Amino acid sequence: MTTSEPARPAVPRAPEVQASVLAALQLVEDARVLGSGRRRPRARTLAERAVADRKLLRDLRAR
Repeated sequence: MTTSEPARPAVPRAPEVQASVLAALQLVEDARVLGSGRRRPRARTLAERAVADRKLLRDLRAR
């Protein structure tokens, strides 16, 4: 080996390790992107769910 050649690592890295690091970085990036958007307030979400439940109950009683 000459000095212009890169040194070989003593222990080869496993592809699974690289893949899991890549997946972790992707999860962090996704959390940043999805977390930056405006979230619905909890009260609105609960109100929408209540309306949907009432509509379903009404439809089931009509049968």
